[in-house]
Amino acid sequence: MIRARRARIVATLGPASSTPEQVRQLAMAGADVFRVNFSHGSHETHARTIRAVREAEAAVDRPLAVLADLQGPKLRLGKFKEDKAALHAGQTFRIDMSGELGDATRIGVPHPEVFAALREGALILLDDGKVRLRVTAHGPDFAETVVEAGEKLSNHKGLNLPGNAIPIPALTDKDRKDLAFALNQGVDWVALSFVQRAADMAELRQLVQGRAGVLAKIEKPAALEVLDEILDLSEAVMVARGDLGVELNPEDVPVVQKQLIRAARDRGIPIIVATQMLESMITSPAPTRAEASDVAGAVYEGADALMLSAETAAGSYPFEAVAIMDRIIVRVEKDPRWPELMAAEHYVEASDALVAAATQAADIAHTACVAAFTATGQTALRLSRERPLTTTLALTPNLATARRLALAWGVEPRVVPDILNPEDMPKLAGEMALSIGLANPGDRVMILAGVPMGSPGAANILRLTHAPRR
Repeated sequence: MIRARRARIVATLGPASSTPEQVRQLAMAGADVFRVNFSHGSHETHARTIRAVREAEAAVDRPLAVLADLQGPKLRLGKFKEDKAALHAGQTFRIDMSGELGDATRIGVPHPEVFAALREGALILLDDGKVRLRVTAHGPDFAETVVEAGEKLSNHKGLNLPGNAIPIPALTDKDRKDLAFALNQGVDWVALSFVQRAADMAELRQLVQGRAGVLAKIEKPAALEVLDEILDLSEAVMVARGDLGVELNPEDVPVVQKQLIRAARDRGIPIIVATQMLESMITSPAPTRAEASDVAGAVYEGADALMLSAETAAGSYPFEAVAIMDRIIVRVEKDPRWPELMAAEHYVEASDALVAAATQAADIAHTACVAAFTATGQTALRLSRERPLTTTLALTPNLATARRLALAWGVEPRVVPDILNPEDMPKLAGEMALSIGLANPGDRVMILAGVPMGSPGAANILRLTHAPRR
């Protein structure tokens, strides 16, 4: 099953989409990566969901990736006596470490790190910014504030401190248990939420030990100040616009999105644009025109993948959401100006001269596809980085590598027998391109590989072959 597009689709699984049949339908509609959100559900539920993805993979006959999204240290309020409270602008409101139930005058916050980071005059955002508090006084276990905006609060709403790097571990005890479970289940990617420092990703890498790809979710403005260091330790990145948009001004979010896409493309690591892509489709069978434009904009910028969250996890139209996102991507990629606009976001590095040559030669020679032989996936990722208009057929003996590459722009990964002799590559590449429909009999197929085979390193072989005639 070959997609007629290069940008990939990440679908979040949940109550509306977690059975084997539902996952298969999402894959048939065009989903390439399936996100399992560890903020909700039990390990038993997640195990069934992951098994459903593996069953769908066999049904569609192409590698599918599982992305385990760890909850991270989300800061939340305690509970109210009546489960909610009414506020009004100008009133005083206290937050403290007390475990007592809250009311319209105060609420408990069980996070000492919050009070350690506070300063007089600091802004506190509650419930994704719907309630704004200004600190007038504070101590190690309390803060007195004035309500600047907002009318109501309910139990366990989120808390943000704009402009503050909160001294809290990126991996909670729950995250560590979830991570161990996810790795035992054989997930392909692990996403770390609320990354603030490079040390956060270093800790995740140490725990994962190469058993999955590691992905940094950029949700805190503090991460932008050390972005290079974070990306140096990441194998993929996500623009998590929901929480990021709480602490940034709305006008800053599109600029940051573009900055992150450019930074990821420069490094050759996949980048996902996430949150509210087709949010109206949670309850509507069609997106708004603004949402369609938002999806299209990310495609024009060259994002590797676009993510659906509640649209597929809990919405009424999960399959339609994937299908419509697929249609938008395909339409943008048919725009004659799309290659020019996308290419403007990236410059070729000298170290990728052979990869760039393969990209240009494939276009000039009207090649059906570029077959990249790769053990670790790096050769295919370097090709993907150049955004070639010719499809990259990633041929690898490692199923784990093939699944991780399902996230990469323009890459069709397939598992093949291990090849140690470069002379065997042309025959295998041509037959595989023909068998999955990337080439017709006699079409040109370009080969990119590195020798010795099976060793990670820069590509050093570029040759032309043909799909066999039958």
